[in-house]
Amino acid sequence: MFLRILYQDNYLVAVDKPPGLLVHRTGLDAGETQFALQLLRDQLGRPVWPAHRLDKGTSGVLLFALDADTARQLGQAFEAPDQVRKTYQAVVRGWSPESGLIDHPLKRMEDDARAGRQEVQDAQTRYRTLARYELPLPQGGFPTTRCALVELQPLSGRRHQLRRHLKHIAHPIIGDATHGKGPLNRALAALLGAQRLWLHALRLELIHPVHGTALPIEAPLGPDWALWRRRIDLRQDGRTSAD
Repeated sequence: MFLRILYQDNYLVAVDKPPGLLVHRTGLDAGETQFALQLLRDQLGRPVWPAHRLDKGTSGVLLFALDADTARQLGQAFEAPDQVRKTYQAVVRGWSPESGLIDHPLKRMEDDARAGRQEVQDAQTRYRTLARYELPLPQGGFPTTRCALVELQPLSGRRHQLRRHLKHIAHPIIGDATHGKGPLNRALAALLGAQRLWLHALRLELIHPVHGTALPIEAPLGPDWALWRRRIDLRQDGRTSAD
């Protein structure tokens, strides 16, 4: 696998992580053989340090440092408030409100062994609804299934924050096997012809740790996201097949 590079200089490199790829080796997925860290290291022929994490199922902007000192500075930036701005897009179940702030504390997850972490931490996520979909899929006594495309901006960096926050407001992310609805996820995967977590890290904005300049990095939505628009268009045309 070859990772698409979004940005690179002497200190940083950002890639467009595909869905289904782990950032680094973990005991939770012992059967996996490919990891973004090793792939990028081999691709560049030099060591790399991940600056942050994306869940295995999440696609999009993933940032690495090219030396230990830059990695340390990036780690401090990601931990500090207002130093890094992240923007995601996701497809969620139901028609979410136009916009809002999810202010809901999150418990530390059982596999989070990082020292100094409180058991319950404040967590905030801003969201904005970009589009609403109605698909020809009967669900729960209704003739169609409603979903929405949302923009998400986490104001804190808690583990699985977006997935847990969207579940909290009863709009779980489609394809989320842990916090979503399994039957609905499977039915939509069959309808779309694609099975994945529909969460994408669209944009990362930070101050370059060496140059001190604003650095925006963006990974456009992949071609699989067009499946949602195509299903709507086909339904409006009176057809029920994606062929």
